[in-house]
Amino acid sequence: MTPRYDDLPVDETLGMRHSWGLLDPNIGTLSHISQDAIVASAATVTLGRAIPLNLSLGEIEPPLFGREQWRHSVHATGRNEFEDVLDSYNPQCSSQWDGFRHVRARERGFYGGITDLESAGDALSIEHLAQRGIVGRGVLLDVAGWAGAQGKQMDPFAGQPIEAETLLEVAATQRVSLRSGDILCIRTGWVAGYRGLTVAERGSPELSTRFIGLRANDDMARFLWDSRAAAVTIDNPGFECLPARPEDGFLHRKLLPMLGFVIGELLDFEVLATVCADIGRYEFQFVAVPLSIPGGLSSPANAIAVL
Repeated sequence: MTPRYDDLPVDETLGMRHSWGLLDPNIGTLSHISQDAIVASAATVTLGRAIPLNLSLGEIEPPLFGREQWRHSVHATGRNEFEDVLDSYNPQCSSQWDGFRHVRARERGFYGGITDLESAGDALSIEHLAQRGIVGRGVLLDVAGWAGAQGKQMDPFAGQPIEAETLLEVAATQRVSLRSGDILCIRTGWVAGYRGLTVAERGSPELSTRFIGLRANDDMARFLWDSRAAAVTIDNPGFECLPARPEDGFLHRKLLPMLGFVIGELLDFEVLATVCADIGRYEFQFVAVPLSIPGGLSSPANAIAVL
């Protein structure tokens, strides 16, 4: 049985808990999704409705964090045939998955302690997530919707941290119990806020340095690990909130190289949140197929919710 967070071994160099040797190193927490869990997720499909969870590739413009602008061109290959070409395309410029090659734990390396990717072959490549697929019961934790109903102020651009206890309260309010193998979908309202910005406001460098997100402390890592979630996705640009709190540490480092957590960012939960609120049910079948990039460290989300 997978140990609880407080029973995980502690790396003496970093003073951080890790799951090395406990999960399949190439798919990490996706190991929590059993065949039975996939079959059970189909029972959440009652409306016969599919809701894509991906932003348009051109919606976040200019790209955040100083990433290069991708370019799209169309070329004639014959009298009546045409093809697309994408140049300088960074898979992390829109709805995306973080792979295990994205962040390292300083000198201790990537997930499982791999320090040299050049000699690691295909280890930790995003290809493994693509070959596995991400299918299971999705659960929307609509933090923004919950806060609005409570009369609480949540500014998506103010750097507000979302606490682990808040996620538990949202789940309780929505009357949803978390199960092993769930794909958690956390709506902060950042995408809705971004859509309300002017063109000039979208070009502000502050968008990359200040936004709502998960608090990066051990309480959050403990909640996510002990939930036995297979993956956790969010609608903000960087998963955790920015600016960071030095006393909390870096949640990406805790989750990716130390715990092997599969995480997704910048997903679009706006339509999904409306439908879930209308039917009073926040579970659905979640399906995603990451792009099979040899040696890749990220991928477009390519995600959909089926209700």
